[in-house]
Amino acid sequence: MWIFLGIIVAIAVFALMTYNRLVALRQRVGQAFADIDVQLKQRHDLIPNLIETVKGYAAHERGTLDDVIKARNAAMSAQGPGQVAAAENMLTGALGKLIALSEAYPDLKANANFQQLQSELSDIENKIAASRRFFNNAVQEYNTGIQQMPAALFAAPLGFTHKDYFDLGETRSQVEQVPQVKF
Repeated sequence: MWIFLGIIVAIAVFALMTYNRLVALRQRVGQAFADIDVQLKQRHDLIPNLIETVKGYAAHERGTLDDVIKARNAAMSAQGPGQVAAAENMLTGALGKLIALSEAYPDLKANANFQQLQSELSDIENKIAASRRFFNNAVQEYNTGIQQMPAALFAAPLGFTHKDYFDLGETRSQVEQVPQVKF
């Protein structure tokens, strides 16, 4: 009788420890996504200033400016890692076109305000990349945790489901391309 009771208590303690570990991993994923969200908000806040600076020099490039504004609005309204990743990838592409305009407008490229905004944007992009790495690492640990035995026995019934990575998706080839430098 005592042996049976001991086995039941041991299983209950083990299940409780496993549940607590999975909760901690899920919280880490949530915290990591919140870190990405903070960096993306900073980028979203910087974009109107960048657009206003470019407008003064390249007002006839309205299509590019409109693309950036639309992409920013879509990124700000996206929900969940998958939608946010897709929207942010579109915004990154639009911002790349906007920054490329500076090559065609030497006065814009020389503008101190534009240079400062471009530097801030570059810094934020680096922080976003670091936050994405942290998030994807947290997701990897969480997904591994819910798939490993014996936690896999408890995970699905307790509501622990697979999480998606913050992936570059279809734009990965564009991001990974080495820029061409011509003299």
